[in-house]
Amino acid sequence: MLNRRSFLTHTASASLVIASRAWAADRPLDIALVNATVWTGQPNGALEKALGITGDRITAVGADAVRARTAKSTRVIDLGGAFVMPAFVDNHTHFLRGAVMLTQPNLLDSTSRADFAARLGATARSRPGKWILGGSWDEHRLGGELPTRQWIDAATGDTPVAIPRTDLHSYLLNSAALKLAGITRNTPDPAGGVIVRDAKGEPTGVLKDNAKDIVDRVIPAPTNADTDEAMYKGIAHGLSKGVAQVHNPEPFDWNTYVALRRLRAQGETGMRFYTMTPIQDWEKMVAIVAKDGRGDDWVRWGAVKGLADGSLGSRTAVFHNDYSDAAGQKGVRVNSIENLRTWVTGADAHGLQVAIHAIGDEANDDVLDMFADIAAKNGPRDRRFRIEHAQHLTATAIPRFARQKVIASVQPYHAIDDGRWAVQRIGPKRLQGTYAFKSLIDSGAVVTFGSDWPVAPLDPLTGLYGAITRRTIDGANPNGWLPDQKVSAEKALVCYTRNNAYAGFTEDRTGQIKQGFLADITVLDANLLTVDPEKIPSVKVLRTFVGGKQRFGEGA
Repeated sequence: MLNRRSFLTHTASASLVIASRAWAADRPLDIALVNATVWTGQPNGALEKALGITGDRITAVGADAVRARTAKSTRVIDLGGAFVMPAFVDNHTHFLRGAVMLTQPNLLDSTSRADFAARLGATARSRPGKWILGGSWDEHRLGGELPTRQWIDAATGDTPVAIPRTDLHSYLLNSAALKLAGITRNTPDPAGGVIVRDAKGEPTGVLKDNAKDIVDRVIPAPTNADTDEAMYKGIAHGLSKGVAQVHNPEPFDWNTYVALRRLRAQGETGMRFYTMTPIQDWEKMVAIVAKDGRGDDWVRWGAVKGLADGSLGSRTAVFHNDYSDAAGQKGVRVNSIENLRTWVTGADAHGLQVAIHAIGDEANDDVLDMFADIAAKNGPRDRRFRIEHAQHLTATAIPRFARQKVIASVQPYHAIDDGRWAVQRIGPKRLQGTYAFKSLIDSGAVVTFGSDWPVAPLDPLTGLYGAITRRTIDGANPNGWLPDQKVSAEKALVCYTRNNAYAGFTEDRTGQIKQGFLADITVLDANLLTVDPEKIPSVKVLRTFVGGKQRFGEGA
Protein backbone atom coordinates (compact mmCIF):
# COMPACT_ATOMS: atom_id res chain seq x y z
CA MET A 1 0.00 0.00 0.00
CA LEU A 2 1.77 3.16 -1.24
CA ASN A 3 0.92 6.63 -0.08
CA ARG A 4 1.44 9.59 -2.42
CA ARG A 5 4.87 10.44 -0.97
CA SER A 6 6.11 6.87 -1.31
CA PHE A 7 4.76 6.68 -4.87
CA LEU A 8 6.49 9.92 -5.85
CA THR A 9 9.74 8.80 -4.25
CA HIS A 10 9.58 5.46 -6.05
CA THR A 11 8.80 7.17 -9.36
CA ALA A 12 11.65 9.65 -8.94
CA SER A 13 14.09 6.87 -8.09
CA ALA A 14 13.01 4.87 -11.14
CA SER A 15 13.54 7.93 -13.35
CA LEU A 16 17.03 8.43 -11.94
CA VAL A 17 17.90 4.78 -12.61
CA ILE A 18 16.69 5.06 -16.22
CA ALA A 19 18.65 8.29 -16.70
CA SER A 20 21.75 6.72 -15.14
CA ARG A 21 21.60 3.74 -17.47
CA ALA A 22 21.18 5.96 -20.52
CA TRP A 23 24.10 8.13 -19.39
CA ALA A 24 26.29 5.06 -18.85
CA ALA A 25 25.43 3.69 -22.29
CA ASP A 26 26.92 6.77 -23.94
CA ARG A 27 30.24 6.56 -22.08
CA PRO A 28 33.26 4.36 -22.69
CA LEU A 29 33.89 1.63 -20.16
CA ASP A 30 35.47 2.52 -16.85
CA ILE A 31 36.57 -1.09 -16.26
CA ALA A 32 36.90 -4.01 -18.66
CA LEU A 33 37.29 -7.53 -17.27
CA VAL A 34 38.78 -9.60 -20.08
CA ASN A 35 40.21 -13.08 -20.69
CA ALA A 36 37.70 -14.54 -18.28
CA THR A 37 35.15 -17.32 -17.99
CA VAL A 38 31.95 -15.40 -17.29
CA TRP A 39 28.90 -17.21 -15.93
CA THR A 40 26.14 -14.65 -16.35
CA GLY A 41 23.51 -16.35 -14.23
CA GLN A 42 20.97 -15.66 -16.94
CA PRO A 43 18.50 -18.46 -17.74
CA ASN A 44 19.99 -20.56 -20.57
CA GLY A 45 22.80 -18.02 -20.88
CA ALA A 46 26.07 -19.03 -22.54
CA LEU A 47 29.46 -18.46 -20.94
CA GLU A 48 31.09 -15.21 -22.02
CA LYS A 49 34.72 -14.06 -22.19
CA ALA A 50 34.51 -10.47 -20.93
CA LEU A 51 32.32 -7.82 -19.34
CA GLY A 52 32.47 -4.05 -19.00
CA ILE A 53 31.51 -1.62 -16.25
CA THR A 54 30.55 2.04 -16.48
CA GLY A 55 29.81 3.82 -13.22
CA ASP A 56 27.95 1.36 -11.01
CA ARG A 57 26.46 -0.64 -13.88
CA ILE A 58 27.35 -3.50 -16.19
CA THR A 59 27.23 -1.94 -19.63
CA ALA A 60 28.83 -4.56 -21.90
CA VAL A 61 28.72 -8.36 -21.86
CA GLY A 62 30.80 -10.44 -24.26
CA ALA A 63 34.20 -9.91 -25.83
CA ASP A 64 32.96 -8.03 -28.89
CA ALA A 65 30.76 -5.67 -26.86
CA VAL A 66 33.58 -4.95 -24.42
CA ARG A 67 36.09 -4.36 -27.21
CA ALA A 68 33.76 -1.88 -28.89
CA ARG A 69 33.37 0.19 -25.72
CA THR A 70 36.99 0.11 -24.51
CA ALA A 71 38.85 3.43 -24.65
CA LYS A 72 42.26 4.70 -23.55
CA SER A 73 40.72 5.72 -20.24
CA THR A 74 39.35 2.21 -19.58
CA ARG A 75 41.04 0.19 -16.84
CA VAL A 76 41.55 -3.19 -18.50
CA ILE A 77 42.00 -6.13 -16.11
CA ASP A 78 43.23 -9.36 -17.68
CA LEU A 79 41.88 -12.12 -15.46
CA GLY A 80 43.91 -14.94 -16.96
CA GLY A 81 40.91 -17.22 -17.39
CA ALA A 82 39.46 -16.67 -13.90
CA PHE A 83 35.82 -17.47 -13.21
CA VAL A 84 33.53 -14.44 -13.09
CA MET A 85 29.97 -14.57 -11.75
CA PRO A 86 27.26 -12.39 -10.25
CA ALA A 87 28.38 -11.63 -6.71
CA PHE A 88 27.05 -13.91 -4.02
CA VAL A 89 23.97 -12.87 -2.06
CA ASP A 90 23.46 -14.44 1.37
CA ASN A 91 19.78 -14.95 2.18
CA HIS A 92 20.05 -15.13 5.97
CA THR A 93 22.59 -13.54 8.31
CA HIS A 94 22.54 -12.11 11.80
CA PHE A 95 25.12 -9.68 10.58
CA LEU A 96 25.74 -7.50 13.60
CA ARG A 97 26.04 -10.49 15.93
CA GLY A 98 28.37 -12.20 13.48
CA ALA A 99 30.47 -9.06 13.12
CA VAL A 100 30.81 -8.70 16.90
CA MET A 101 31.82 -12.35 17.20
CA LEU A 102 34.78 -11.78 14.89
CA THR A 103 36.52 -10.26 17.92
CA GLN A 104 35.30 -12.86 20.44
CA PRO A 105 37.06 -16.11 21.47
CA ASN A 106 36.96 -18.98 18.99
CA LEU A 107 35.13 -21.78 20.79
CA LEU A 108 33.44 -23.78 18.06
CA ASP A 109 36.45 -25.94 17.21
CA SER A 110 37.16 -26.73 20.85
CA THR A 111 36.84 -30.46 21.52
CA SER A 112 37.42 -30.78 25.26
CA ARG A 113 35.99 -29.21 28.42
CA ALA A 114 39.42 -28.18 29.64
CA ASP A 115 40.30 -26.41 26.40
CA PHE A 116 36.84 -24.80 26.21
CA ALA A 117 37.24 -23.37 29.71
CA ALA A 118 40.82 -22.32 29.06
CA ARG A 119 39.85 -20.26 26.00
CA LEU A 120 37.16 -18.44 27.96
CA GLY A 121 39.54 -17.94 30.86
CA ALA A 122 42.15 -16.34 28.63
CA THR A 123 39.56 -13.90 27.31
CA ALA A 124 38.34 -13.11 30.83
CA ARG A 125 41.87 -12.32 31.98
CA SER A 126 42.49 -10.06 28.98
CA ARG A 127 39.34 -8.00 29.60
CA PRO A 128 38.32 -8.53 33.24
CA GLY A 129 34.75 -7.66 34.14
CA LYS A 130 33.61 -7.14 30.52
CA TRP A 131 30.87 -9.47 29.32
CA ILE A 132 31.97 -12.31 27.05
CA LEU A 133 29.17 -12.67 24.53
CA GLY A 134 30.62 -14.53 21.58
CA GLY A 135 32.36 -17.61 20.46
CA SER A 136 29.61 -20.17 19.92
CA TRP A 137 29.60 -23.72 21.26
CA ASP A 138 28.34 -27.11 20.10
CA GLU A 139 27.94 -29.83 22.67
CA HIS A 140 28.39 -32.49 19.99
CA ARG A 141 32.00 -31.38 19.63
CA LEU A 142 32.45 -31.43 23.41
CA GLY A 143 31.40 -35.02 24.04
CA GLY A 144 27.65 -34.73 23.54
CA GLU A 145 26.62 -33.44 26.98
CA LEU A 146 25.20 -29.95 27.45
CA PRO A 147 27.80 -27.68 29.07
CA THR A 148 27.12 -26.19 32.50
CA ARG A 149 28.28 -23.18 34.47
CA GLN A 150 30.50 -25.48 36.53
CA TRP A 151 32.61 -26.14 33.44
CA ILE A 152 33.63 -22.48 33.17
CA ASP A 153 33.14 -20.82 36.58
CA ALA A 154 36.66 -21.38 37.86
CA ALA A 155 38.22 -20.08 34.65
CA THR A 156 36.02 -16.99 34.24
CA GLY A 157 35.45 -15.90 37.87
CA ASP A 158 33.57 -12.60 38.16
CA THR A 159 33.63 -11.90 34.41
CA PRO A 160 30.08 -12.54 33.18
CA VAL A 161 29.69 -14.99 30.30
CA ALA A 162 26.64 -15.43 28.04
CA ILE A 163 27.76 -17.31 24.95
CA PRO A 164 25.37 -18.72 22.33
CA ARG A 165 25.03 -22.25 21.13
CA THR A 166 25.97 -22.46 17.47
CA ASP A 167 22.28 -22.26 16.44
CA LEU A 168 21.74 -19.08 18.55
CA HIS A 169 18.77 -20.71 20.29
CA SER A 170 20.54 -21.30 23.60
CA TYR A 171 22.99 -19.45 25.83
CA LEU A 172 25.54 -20.81 28.29
CA LEU A 173 25.95 -18.54 31.33
CA ASN A 174 28.47 -18.74 34.12
CA SER A 175 27.42 -18.13 37.72
CA ALA A 176 28.41 -14.45 37.52
CA ALA A 177 26.02 -13.89 34.61
CA LEU A 178 23.21 -15.87 36.29
CA LYS A 179 23.56 -13.67 39.37
CA LEU A 180 23.48 -10.43 37.35
CA ALA A 181 20.38 -11.69 35.50
CA GLY A 182 18.68 -12.62 38.78
CA ILE A 183 18.12 -16.22 37.71
CA THR A 184 17.70 -18.67 40.61
CA ARG A 185 16.05 -22.02 41.20
CA ASN A 186 12.82 -20.09 41.81
CA THR A 187 12.83 -18.27 38.47
CA PRO A 188 10.00 -19.70 36.35
CA ASP A 189 10.43 -20.70 32.73
CA PRO A 190 9.10 -17.88 30.52
CA ALA A 191 6.57 -18.61 27.79
CA GLY A 192 8.41 -20.05 24.80
CA GLY A 193 11.63 -20.58 26.76
CA VAL A 194 13.41 -23.06 29.04
CA ILE A 195 15.81 -22.58 31.96
CA VAL A 196 17.69 -25.89 32.03
CA ARG A 197 18.01 -27.25 35.57
CA ASP A 198 19.99 -30.03 37.21
CA ALA A 199 18.63 -32.92 39.26
CA LYS A 200 18.41 -30.63 42.31
CA GLY A 201 16.43 -27.97 40.43
CA GLU A 202 19.34 -25.51 40.18
CA PRO A 203 19.95 -23.64 36.90
CA THR A 204 22.76 -25.26 34.95
CA GLY A 205 23.56 -22.06 33.08
CA VAL A 206 21.85 -23.05 29.81
CA LEU A 207 18.90 -20.89 28.69
CA LYS A 208 16.82 -21.86 25.66
CA ASP A 209 14.93 -19.58 23.27
CA ASN A 210 12.79 -16.96 25.08
CA ALA A 211 14.61 -17.60 28.36
CA LYS A 212 17.57 -15.80 26.79
CA ASP A 213 15.62 -12.56 27.09
CA ILE A 214 16.14 -12.62 30.85
CA VAL A 215 19.88 -12.11 30.51
CA ASP A 216 19.70 -9.98 27.36
CA ARG A 217 17.98 -7.30 29.44
CA VAL A 218 20.99 -6.87 31.73
CA ILE A 219 23.79 -6.98 29.16
CA PRO A 220 25.13 -3.44 28.64
CA ALA A 221 24.37 -1.98 25.22
CA PRO A 222 27.46 -1.35 23.04
CA THR A 223 28.32 2.20 22.04
CA ASN A 224 27.58 3.41 18.52
CA ALA A 225 31.31 3.57 17.87
CA ASP A 226 31.78 -0.06 18.95
CA THR A 227 28.86 -1.17 16.78
CA ASP A 228 30.07 0.73 13.72
CA GLU A 229 33.59 -0.68 14.09
CA ALA A 230 32.19 -4.21 14.29
CA MET A 231 29.96 -3.66 11.24
CA TYR A 232 32.86 -2.45 9.12
CA LYS A 233 34.89 -5.50 10.14
CA GLY A 234 31.96 -7.69 9.18
CA ILE A 235 31.63 -5.97 5.81
CA ALA A 236 35.34 -6.47 5.06
CA HIS A 237 34.98 -10.11 6.04
CA GLY A 238 31.97 -10.63 3.77
CA LEU A 239 33.63 -8.94 0.80
CA SER A 240 36.64 -11.22 1.21
CA LYS A 241 34.24 -14.14 0.72
CA GLY A 242 32.76 -12.74 -2.49
CA VAL A 243 29.52 -11.57 -0.84
CA ALA A 244 28.04 -8.30 -2.13
CA GLN A 245 24.66 -8.40 -0.40
CA VAL A 246 23.12 -9.97 2.69
CA HIS A 247 19.60 -10.30 4.02
CA ASN A 248 19.21 -9.77 7.78
CA PRO A 249 16.11 -11.46 9.24
CA GLU A 250 16.13 -10.24 12.86
CA PRO A 251 13.21 -11.48 14.99
CA PHE A 252 14.07 -9.86 18.33
CA ASP A 253 15.64 -6.42 18.05
CA TRP A 254 16.15 -3.37 15.85
CA ASN A 255 19.88 -3.02 16.49
CA THR A 256 21.00 -4.05 13.01
CA TYR A 257 18.43 -1.80 11.33
CA VAL A 258 19.50 1.19 13.46
CA ALA A 259 23.19 0.54 12.84
CA LEU A 260 22.70 0.21 9.09
CA ARG A 261 20.75 3.44 8.78
CA ARG A 262 23.49 5.20 10.73
CA LEU A 263 26.19 3.74 8.45
CA ARG A 264 24.23 4.67 5.33
CA ALA A 265 23.97 8.26 6.53
CA GLN A 266 27.78 8.31 6.51
CA GLY A 267 28.02 7.16 2.87
CA GLU A 268 28.14 3.93 0.87
CA THR A 269 28.23 0.87 3.09
CA GLY A 270 30.42 -1.14 0.71
CA MET A 271 28.06 -4.11 0.93
CA ARG A 272 24.31 -4.14 0.28
CA PHE A 273 21.83 -4.94 3.05
CA TYR A 274 18.17 -5.95 3.14
CA THR A 275 17.22 -5.73 6.78
CA MET A 276 14.15 -7.29 8.41
CA THR A 277 12.77 -6.23 11.77
CA PRO A 278 10.66 -8.08 14.39
CA ILE A 279 7.21 -9.01 13.14
CA GLN A 280 5.55 -8.04 16.43
CA ASP A 281 6.59 -4.45 15.63
CA TRP A 282 5.09 -4.50 12.14
CA GLU A 283 3.09 -1.32 12.72
CA LYS A 284 6.30 0.57 13.51
CA MET A 285 7.80 -0.58 10.20
CA VAL A 286 4.66 0.40 8.31
CA ALA A 287 5.02 3.93 9.73
CA ILE A 288 8.70 4.06 8.73
CA VAL A 289 7.90 3.00 5.16
CA ALA A 290 5.16 5.63 4.94
CA LYS A 291 7.53 8.34 6.17
CA ASP A 292 10.90 7.33 4.68
CA GLY A 293 10.16 4.83 1.92
CA ARG A 294 12.11 1.57 1.80
CA GLY A 295 15.71 2.78 1.57
CA ASP A 296 18.01 2.44 -1.44
CA ASP A 297 20.18 -0.21 -3.02
CA TRP A 298 22.75 0.02 -0.21
CA VAL A 299 20.40 -0.32 2.76
CA ARG A 300 16.79 -1.42 2.30
CA TRP A 301 13.99 -2.30 4.69
CA GLY A 302 10.27 -3.04 4.59
CA ALA A 303 10.25 -6.71 5.65
CA VAL A 304 9.54 -8.39 8.99
CA LYS A 305 10.60 -11.68 10.50
CA GLY A 306 9.01 -13.92 13.14
CA LEU A 307 9.66 -17.27 14.81
CA ALA A 308 7.34 -20.28 14.77
CA ASP A 309 9.67 -22.57 16.74
CA GLY A 310 13.24 -23.08 17.93
CA SER A 311 16.02 -25.35 16.65
CA LEU A 312 16.75 -29.04 16.20
CA GLY A 313 19.94 -28.91 18.26
CA SER A 314 18.11 -27.42 21.26
CA ARG A 315 15.14 -29.79 20.81
CA THR A 316 12.90 -26.72 20.49
CA ALA A 317 11.97 -27.19 16.82
CA VAL A 318 8.27 -28.21 16.75
CA PHE A 319 7.46 -31.65 15.35
CA HIS A 320 4.22 -33.61 14.97
CA ASN A 321 5.73 -36.49 16.94
CA ASP A 322 8.12 -36.76 19.88
CA TYR A 323 11.86 -36.41 19.51
CA SER A 324 13.39 -39.85 19.08
CA ASP A 325 15.88 -39.17 21.88
CA ALA A 326 13.51 -37.31 24.24
CA ALA A 327 10.14 -38.93 24.83
CA GLY A 328 7.37 -36.45 25.56
CA GLN A 329 9.17 -33.53 23.91
CA LYS A 330 7.89 -32.13 20.61
CA GLY A 331 9.52 -28.69 20.70
CA VAL A 332 8.70 -25.17 21.84
CA ARG A 333 6.47 -22.60 20.14
CA VAL A 334 8.49 -19.40 20.50
CA ASN A 335 5.37 -17.47 19.49
CA SER A 336 1.82 -18.74 19.58
CA ILE A 337 0.10 -19.49 16.28
CA GLU A 338 -2.59 -16.97 17.21
CA ASN A 339 -0.08 -14.15 17.69
CA LEU A 340 1.78 -15.03 14.51
CA ARG A 341 -1.44 -15.09 12.54
CA THR A 342 -2.42 -11.64 13.83
CA TRP A 343 0.99 -10.14 13.08
CA VAL A 344 1.36 -11.73 9.64
CA THR A 345 -2.15 -10.66 8.63
CA GLY A 346 -1.50 -7.04 9.56
CA ALA A 347 1.99 -6.85 8.07
CA ASP A 348 0.93 -8.45 4.81
CA ALA A 349 -2.16 -6.26 4.50
CA HIS A 350 0.10 -3.19 4.66
CA GLY A 351 2.53 -4.37 1.99
CA LEU A 352 5.42 -5.65 4.11
CA GLN A 353 7.28 -8.80 3.09
CA VAL A 354 6.95 -11.50 5.74
CA ALA A 355 9.53 -14.16 6.64
CA ILE A 356 8.85 -16.80 9.30
CA HIS A 357 11.45 -19.10 10.88
CA ALA A 358 10.22 -22.72 10.86
CA ILE A 359 12.40 -25.79 11.40
CA GLY A 360 10.27 -28.69 12.65
CA ASP A 361 7.79 -30.43 10.36
CA GLU A 362 4.73 -29.30 12.34
CA ALA A 363 5.98 -25.72 12.46
CA ASN A 364 6.43 -25.72 8.68
CA ASP A 365 2.95 -27.15 8.14
CA ASP A 366 1.49 -24.53 10.47
CA VAL A 367 3.21 -21.67 8.65
CA LEU A 368 2.20 -22.95 5.22
CA ASP A 369 -1.42 -23.20 6.43
CA MET A 370 -1.23 -19.69 7.87
CA PHE A 371 0.26 -18.24 4.70
CA ALA A 372 -2.46 -19.85 2.57
CA ASP A 373 -5.25 -18.47 4.77
CA ILE A 374 -3.79 -14.96 4.93
CA ALA A 375 -3.08 -14.77 1.20
CA ALA A 376 -6.70 -15.70 0.53
CA LYS A 377 -7.97 -13.19 3.09
CA ASN A 378 -5.81 -10.24 2.01
CA GLY A 379 -6.14 -10.89 -1.71
CA PRO A 380 -3.67 -11.39 -4.54
CA ARG A 381 -0.43 -9.40 -4.71
CA ASP A 382 3.28 -10.00 -5.24
CA ARG A 383 3.94 -10.77 -1.56
CA ARG A 384 6.78 -13.33 -1.70
CA PHE A 385 6.22 -14.99 1.67
CA ARG A 386 9.39 -16.67 2.95
CA ILE A 387 9.98 -19.60 5.29
CA GLU A 388 13.42 -19.29 6.82
CA HIS A 389 15.23 -22.65 7.15
CA ALA A 390 12.38 -25.01 6.08
CA GLN A 391 14.56 -27.79 7.45
CA HIS A 392 12.23 -30.69 8.17
CA LEU A 393 9.21 -31.15 5.93
CA THR A 394 6.43 -33.67 5.59
CA ALA A 395 5.97 -35.23 2.15
CA THR A 396 2.84 -33.16 1.60
CA ALA A 397 4.60 -29.89 2.52
CA ILE A 398 7.24 -30.01 -0.22
CA PRO A 399 4.94 -29.32 -3.22
CA ARG A 400 3.10 -26.61 -1.29
CA PHE A 401 6.00 -24.17 -1.54
CA ALA A 402 5.69 -23.94 -5.32
CA ARG A 403 1.89 -24.12 -5.29
CA GLN A 404 1.61 -21.30 -2.74
CA LYS A 405 4.58 -19.33 -4.17
CA VAL A 406 6.34 -19.46 -0.80
CA ILE A 407 10.12 -19.00 -0.95
CA ALA A 408 12.20 -21.68 0.77
CA SER A 409 15.10 -19.75 2.34
CA VAL A 410 17.56 -22.50 3.29
CA GLN A 411 21.16 -22.75 4.50
CA PRO A 412 23.12 -25.69 3.05
CA TYR A 413 25.93 -25.73 5.61
CA HIS A 414 23.40 -26.73 8.27
CA ALA A 415 22.79 -29.97 6.38
CA ILE A 416 26.42 -31.08 6.53
CA ASP A 417 26.66 -29.94 10.16
CA ASP A 418 23.40 -31.38 11.52
CA GLY A 419 23.86 -34.49 9.40
CA ARG A 420 26.35 -35.75 11.99
CA TRP A 421 23.63 -36.29 14.58
CA ALA A 422 20.13 -35.45 13.23
CA VAL A 423 19.09 -39.10 13.05
CA GLN A 424 19.48 -39.32 16.85
CA ARG A 425 16.98 -36.50 17.28
CA ILE A 426 14.25 -37.50 14.83
CA GLY A 427 14.98 -41.03 13.61
CA PRO A 428 15.51 -42.33 10.05
CA LYS A 429 11.93 -42.03 8.79
CA ARG A 430 11.70 -38.27 9.26
CA LEU A 431 15.01 -37.75 7.48
CA GLN A 432 13.14 -38.23 4.19
CA GLY A 433 12.01 -34.60 4.32
CA THR A 434 15.14 -33.18 5.93
CA TYR A 435 17.09 -30.47 4.08
CA ALA A 436 15.18 -31.50 0.96
CA PHE A 437 16.88 -29.00 -1.37
CA LYS A 438 16.62 -31.00 -4.61
CA SER A 439 13.03 -32.04 -3.98
CA LEU A 440 12.03 -28.42 -3.41
CA ILE A 441 13.87 -27.24 -6.54
CA ASP A 442 12.43 -30.06 -8.67
CA SER A 443 8.93 -29.20 -7.44
CA GLY A 444 9.28 -25.71 -8.92
CA ALA A 445 9.75 -23.83 -5.67
CA VAL A 446 11.98 -20.77 -5.47
CA VAL A 447 14.86 -21.96 -3.28
CA THR A 448 17.46 -19.53 -1.98
CA PHE A 449 20.76 -20.24 -0.22
CA GLY A 450 22.60 -18.51 2.60
CA SER A 451 24.58 -19.08 5.77
CA ASP A 452 22.74 -18.04 8.94
CA TRP A 453 26.04 -16.40 9.99
CA PRO A 454 27.35 -16.65 12.70
CA VAL A 455 25.56 -19.98 13.16
CA ALA A 456 27.53 -21.05 10.07
CA PRO A 457 30.44 -19.43 8.23
CA LEU A 458 29.77 -16.36 6.09
CA ASP A 459 31.27 -18.22 3.16
CA PRO A 460 29.15 -19.20 0.15
CA LEU A 461 31.83 -21.65 -0.99
CA THR A 462 31.21 -23.83 2.08
CA GLY A 463 27.48 -23.58 1.38
CA LEU A 464 27.96 -24.61 -2.23
CA TYR A 465 30.11 -27.51 -1.08
CA GLY A 466 27.36 -28.60 1.30
CA ALA A 467 24.58 -28.39 -1.29
CA ILE A 468 26.55 -30.12 -4.05
CA THR A 469 28.32 -32.89 -2.06
CA ARG A 470 26.23 -33.34 1.13
CA ARG A 471 29.46 -34.55 2.80
CA THR A 472 29.14 -34.00 6.56
CA ILE A 473 31.87 -32.02 8.27
CA ASP A 474 33.00 -35.05 10.30
CA GLY A 475 33.95 -36.95 7.13
CA ALA A 476 31.55 -39.77 7.97
CA ASN A 477 29.52 -39.48 4.76
CA PRO A 478 31.99 -39.35 1.85
CA ASN A 479 29.26 -40.08 -0.70
CA GLY A 480 26.91 -37.54 0.83
CA TRP A 481 24.37 -37.53 3.64
CA LEU A 482 20.94 -38.14 2.08
CA PRO A 483 22.66 -38.05 -1.33
CA ASP A 484 19.41 -37.99 -3.31
CA GLN A 485 19.13 -34.34 -2.22
CA LYS A 486 22.41 -33.24 -3.86
CA VAL A 487 22.06 -30.16 -6.07
CA SER A 488 23.98 -29.51 -9.31
CA ALA A 489 26.62 -26.78 -9.29
CA GLU A 490 24.68 -24.49 -11.62
CA LYS A 491 21.42 -24.82 -9.68
CA ALA A 492 23.30 -24.11 -6.46
CA LEU A 493 24.80 -20.98 -8.00
CA VAL A 494 21.34 -19.83 -9.09
CA CYS A 495 20.15 -20.25 -5.50
CA TYR A 496 23.02 -18.02 -4.30
CA THR A 497 22.46 -15.31 -6.93
CA ARG A 498 19.37 -14.95 -9.12
CA ASN A 499 16.96 -16.57 -6.67
CA ASN A 500 18.25 -14.50 -3.75
CA ALA A 501 17.75 -11.36 -5.82
CA TYR A 502 14.14 -12.43 -6.37
CA ALA A 503 13.67 -13.19 -2.67
CA GLY A 504 14.69 -9.62 -1.88
CA PHE A 505 12.77 -7.89 -4.72
CA THR A 506 15.92 -6.85 -6.63
CA GLU A 507 15.78 -9.32 -9.50
CA ASP A 508 15.51 -6.40 -11.96
CA ARG A 509 19.02 -5.17 -11.09
CA THR A 510 21.03 -7.81 -9.19
CA GLY A 511 21.75 -11.54 -9.32
CA GLN A 512 22.82 -11.68 -12.98
CA ILE A 513 25.57 -10.34 -15.21
CA LYS A 514 23.40 -8.45 -17.62
CA GLN A 515 23.57 -5.10 -19.35
CA GLY A 516 22.07 -2.40 -17.12
CA PHE A 517 22.35 -4.44 -13.91
CA LEU A 518 24.35 -3.26 -10.91
CA ALA A 519 28.01 -4.22 -11.22
CA ASP A 520 28.16 -6.63 -8.28
CA ILE A 521 30.69 -9.23 -9.38
CA THR A 522 32.78 -11.98 -7.82
CA VAL A 523 36.00 -13.32 -9.39
CA LEU A 524 37.28 -16.77 -8.38
CA ASP A 525 40.37 -18.78 -9.21
CA ALA A 526 38.42 -21.86 -10.35
CA ASN A 527 35.39 -22.55 -12.52
CA LEU A 528 32.65 -23.58 -10.10
CA LEU A 529 30.76 -25.33 -12.89
CA THR A 530 33.60 -27.79 -13.62
CA VAL A 531 35.85 -27.95 -10.55
CA ASP A 532 35.87 -31.17 -8.52
CA PRO A 533 33.14 -30.45 -5.92
CA GLU A 534 35.38 -31.77 -3.15
CA LYS A 535 37.84 -28.96 -3.90
CA ILE A 536 35.28 -26.12 -3.68
CA PRO A 537 36.26 -25.14 -0.08
CA SER A 538 39.80 -24.41 -1.31
CA VAL A 539 38.68 -22.13 -4.17
CA LYS A 540 39.98 -18.57 -3.67
CA VAL A 541 38.07 -15.32 -4.04
CA LEU A 542 40.31 -13.07 -6.13
CA ARG A 543 38.19 -9.91 -6.40
CA THR A 544 34.81 -8.60 -5.29
CA PHE A 545 33.14 -5.67 -7.02
CA VAL A 546 30.10 -3.92 -5.55
CA GLY A 547 28.47 -1.05 -7.40
CA GLY A 548 31.24 -1.00 -10.00
CA LYS A 549 34.03 -0.53 -7.44
CA GLN A 550 36.53 -3.22 -6.58
CA ARG A 551 36.22 -3.56 -2.82
CA PHE A 552 38.33 -6.68 -2.25
CA GLY A 553 41.38 -8.15 -3.98
CA GLU A 554 44.48 -7.00 -5.79
CA GLY A 555 44.27 -3.30 -6.56
CA ALA A 556 41.29 -2.63 -4.28
